Amino acid sequence: MSSIHASARLLHLIQSQRVTAIIYVAAKLGIAELLRDGSRPLGELVEATGANKQALRRLLTALSTIGICTVAEEQYALTELGACLDGAATQSLKNWTIFEGQFLTESWTGLLDSIMTGKTAAQLLGHENSFDLMARDPEMVSIFNAAMMEGTRLAIPDILGAYDFGAFAHLMDVGGGSGELVGAIAGQHPHIRGTIFDLPRCAESATGHLRRSGLSDRVEFMAGDFFQTIPSIADAIVMKNIIHDWSDERSMVILANCRRALPGGGVLLLIERIMPEFPSVSDAHREQTLTDLLMLRGPGGLERTEKQYAWLFRESGFTHTATYPAGPLSVIEAKVA
Repeated sequence: MSSIHASARLLHLIQSQRVTAIIYVAAKLGIAELLRDGSRPLGELVEATGANKQALRRLLTALSTIGICTVAEEQYALTELGACLDGAATQSLKNWTIFEGQFLTESWTGLLDSIMTGKTAAQLLGHENSFDLMARDPEMVSIFNAAMMEGTRLAIPDILGAYDFGAFAHLMDVGGGSGELVGAIAGQHPHIRGTIFDLPRCAESATGHLRRSGLSDRVEFMAGDFFQTIPSIADAIVMKNIIHDWSDERSMVILANCRRALPGGGVLLLIERIMPEFPSVSDAHREQTLTDLLMLRGPGGLERTEKQYAWLFRESGFTHTATYPAGPLSVIEAKVA
């Protein structure tokens, strides 16, 4: 690769934040919803959004170059890609876009401080962790929860395809939020009873989701703190993207509580990214390493290799038994030692 080509490629990577910015603005303006039912002229979009006509035209032109919409004689139409910005879409990423563009982008600008100190953004501001800091801002909590819900929905088909949950009688989703994951599992396996275990602030969202899904008779919400204690009611525990939020010390507290909650032969399932032992320049490895840095900047955890998860299991009274790839995530299985 010549130095000119290398420079051009590097410049493309440097400027990639601009793509996030225009997708974020499209999500905030509700462009996907406005084009949901078919193409519309610029004038109608201006009236609906209240945006400046010339500026909106320029935004839509930029969006057309990345495949969010198409344009023909100032008539704009949504693409399959752009339809994922519609909040009503089955696999919507609207809330994730707002979370990324409104909060994470700002956080990334302070990465240098975290690299120099090893501290999270919250710790640098004098707070114990990012979740305590976020709890002070109701809007951020709402956007975060909605984004996590979308992320789980996106991952569910891969998770259900990767692992057979049918052997369990009672599955508890620790840190399960609104119950998207355990609800999907219970929906696939009519014999399974489920429990969502999370902080009290998740109760309304979870019970609402269970009611709408018709699962209230088999899946319940229980309030609690996984750093304190976990109820001994299930033969299996699942946690999705929980352990990567925390340091080894804090993670072992959670895992030890899981160990105490499970019966002999009980199963623990962690759904997490697996960091490669030797990262390459592939898109998948780049995504893993960038998420690892996000954990450093945000809650203070890390993405771990399979060996690191096996070590955490051993230190907490579990034996690592298998790992099942599930798209960008993996279902990491362990049993009570």
